[in-house]
Amino acid sequence: MIDDQGEQVGVVSSSEALQLAYSKNLDLVCVAPQAKPPVCKIIDYGKYRFEAQKKAKEAKKNQKVQDVKEIRLTPVIDVGDINTKLKNARKFLEKGDKLKVSMRFRGRQMTHTDLGMDIMNKFFEQLEDVAQMEKAPKLEGNNIFMYVAPKKNK
Repeated sequence: MIDDQGEQVGVVSSSEALQLAYSKNLDLVCVAPQAKPPVCKIIDYGKYRFEAQKKAKEAKKNQKVQDVKEIRLTPVIDVGDINTKLKNARKFLEKGDKLKVSMRFRGRQMTHTDLGMDIMNKFFEQLEDVAQMEKAPKLEGNNIFMYVAPKKNK
């Protein structure tokens, strides 16, 4: 058992520990129940819970949430349109988001999936300075998907 000043009291029966905590108007909290014998501490439980919540909130605040943004291309996309998509993709990647680039084929466009693959590869080549490929372009059904993540700074 550990008392309210943080000093080790030693091995004490549970009834004695409860009596001691009650006399000091504090709570007896089991800190390490798996230990042999279990370690208990005399503390103000309300304050302890508040501190734990505060730490959890601070840890959550420091986490970086990474979104997956999607950019859709077509096999007949023009230069101006692809430049706009590249500008948006670069903005997303610099912000730290991952990117899903998709291309959808309709009707007879399915016969020219190789052109779609070329467009996807050229699209990635334009982003190579700020991005790394997470998943290479792959044809799934009548869509091609490619996943791109921001480059790790060393």
